[in-house]
Amino acid sequence: MTYSFEDLGTSPELVEALAAEGLEEPGEFQRAAMPVLRRGNNLLGAVGPGSGTLVSYGVSLLERTGVRTGRPGAVILTATPEAATALAESLGRIATSTGHAVASLGGTWACPERADLLFGTPRHIREAVDASRLTLEAVRCVVVDGASAIEAASGLDSVRALFEYLGPGTQRAVLSLPITEAVAALVSRHVPKAVQVPPRTAAGRSAGPRRGVIRFRVTAGDKVETLMALVAELLSDGAPHVLMFCRSEDRAADVADFLALHGYMVGAPGDEAYPLWISAGSGSPDQVPTVSLDCPIDVDTLNRRHGSGGPATVVLHAREVPHFRDTARRAGYPVQPLPLPPSRVEDRIDRLRQRLAKVVKRDDLAPHFLVLEPLLERFSPQELAAAALSLVSRPPFPDTATTHPASQARAEKATGSSGWTRLFVSIGERDGTKPGNLLAILADQSGVDGSLFGRIDIRDTYSLVEVRPSEAVKVIKAVNGVTIRGRSTRVDYDRGRRGGRPGGRRGIRNRARGSRDPRGRR
Repeated sequence: MTYSFEDLGTSPELVEALAAEGLEEPGEFQRAAMPVLRRGNNLLGAVGPGSGTLVSYGVSLLERTGVRTGRPGAVILTATPEAATALAESLGRIATSTGHAVASLGGTWACPERADLLFGTPRHIREAVDASRLTLEAVRCVVVDGASAIEAASGLDSVRALFEYLGPGTQRAVLSLPITEAVAALVSRHVPKAVQVPPRTAAGRSAGPRRGVIRFRVTAGDKVETLMALVAELLSDGAPHVLMFCRSEDRAADVADFLALHGYMVGAPGDEAYPLWISAGSGSPDQVPTVSLDCPIDVDTLNRRHGSGGPATVVLHAREVPHFRDTARRAGYPVQPLPLPPSRVEDRIDRLRQRLAKVVKRDDLAPHFLVLEPLLERFSPQELAAAALSLVSRPPFPDTATTHPASQARAEKATGSSGWTRLFVSIGERDGTKPGNLLAILADQSGVDGSLFGRIDIRDTYSLVEVRPSEAVKVIKAVNGVTIRGRSTRVDYDRGRRGGRPGGRRGIRNRARGSRDPRGRR
């Protein structure tokens, strides 16, 4: 049976707005959750990104929240500021049909505290409330989107505190995959009489009849670029055709245009004149390789796209992997990641895993949390774990003996010591800089390991940072001119030993007048 959002009681203007975004048929979770939320019931959703969660709660909030009231009627908590911004932008496009103001706290939004629907991390929301910049008096619903991700990123203490701030009649929805012990305890204490969707029997039921394997490829970048490499691999393996699925006709048309621009011949399914076929629907000829550019929203979509028996692949962002695995399990499909390029060997992968496991078991990791704390505001735990893997898989950093002699001599001359080189960085305490934040930025921008930095001295308007002489040039070249805390940052050898203010008064005065410094930059 085919459902529409209109069948679920969605208002005509929202049905039209969803159609404009290529969303015409609700998925499994949307069909079950939207009526529950519309009735004002509390909800526990055993779901993750890729299952249609934003539309599920977003439509209900738009239907039940006042317009332009000057204070939030609903708050949505996310794991990171980036997630809050992305979700607010997506829901904001739909909200243009209803006139609601949607914003994200902590991003570049005008008066976000006055938005009708406000997204943000639990910490940002709590800090705004505690500082009296934000009031929760008008909030009638709070959604925790990705409770397990919030738990991994920052813990659930701020979520618990916000629940305590809200009245007992406030509707609460918690979405999490997996539902960890901490999340279950949070729901048990703060989300009374929650309706679980899918029901516990469905969420924990055994897999369906065993089917063919579905492969998946995870990308941190543009899925379309990943798709091009993937279809090239499939065609080079001898497949005469590859059928690609997109979530909407507009999306399919855009992807087809992009592929055609890069020399790929794309046509409608079944057209023998074209090697690549693209569709916004479902169903495929038997044994034709299939690729989903977006994560299948539910079991039915997965079966219709990839049930023909041909090689099947799904392109995913890391945050979509839990939902994809759960959907495939319930449909009876074993899944496996695509193999790494042939240049990578399995024994090297095993060694990397062993090294990571030893570090977790052996080392005291608490000091490194200082480095990770500001990064967790920008990246997910999975992305940081992947970055850590990238670091341990790199060749060892060169020691001072391998450094270019001229660079080494200049560094030692600047400090009078072969142990550390001291660098001047033109941001300081007035810019909100802290040692941990500055270390994370310098290491991230330059690729220099954090252990190769020494003392970091934060002054009022600048900072002094010690680094190994062999890495000083690398840090200067990588970070000089980079915008940090809204300012173009200058990094150079500290020349305070030669007299005068570190960095030189002349350079500071010239910049204030808008003239160029000796290196030609403003």
